[in-house]
Amino acid sequence: MTARGGRGYKGPPVPVSVRPARPDDAPVIAAFNRALARESEEHDLDPAVIGPGVEAVLADASKGRYFVAEEGGRVVGQTMVTFEWSDWRNGMLWWIQSVYVAPESRGKGAFKLLHGRIVEEARIAGVVGIRLYVFEPNARAREVYRRLGMRDAGYRVLEQML
Repeated sequence: MTARGGRGYKGPPVPVSVRPARPDDAPVIAAFNRALARESEEHDLDPAVIGPGVEAVLADASKGRYFVAEEGGRVVGQTMVTFEWSDWRNGMLWWIQSVYVAPESRGKGAFKLLHGRIVEEARIAGVVGIRLYVFEPNARAREVYRRLGMRDAGYRVLEQML
C-alpha cells in the first residue's frame, strides 16, 4: 500500500508505505509514543517504561502488533493493535492504539494507509470488529476516525490502574 501527498500537502508527491514493525523500529516507536502522550494528553511517559513496553510487543505477537508508515525510507507514523475476545460476538476484536504520525508528515495519507492495512489484515484473520479509544478533547483525531468509517460506539472507558 502506498499513497502520495494528501489534503494539505504542498510539496512534490512522496510515496508513503506501510509495513509491520521490526525490532529495530523500537526506538522511534517509543519516541512517537512519548510525543503522542505529550501532544494528546499532556502526559509525559517514562522512557524506562515505554521503551521496554514497545520491545515487549515487538518480541511477542500475542501482546499486539505494531505497523509503521514510511516515507522515503524513514518511519513517519505508527499504530498498534491489541486483541480482545468477544463472547457476545463469538469472535476477536482488534483495538487500534498508539496512533501517531509525525507532524511534518500529516495530511499525506499515512494514517489512512495504516488503518487500511489493519482492516485488510483483520478481514484476513476473521476479526469481527475494530475498535479504538480516543482522548475526549482530541476532536481532530475523532474527525479523522469518523472520515475512515469509525463511529462512536456509545461506551465510556473506565480504568483502575494497579
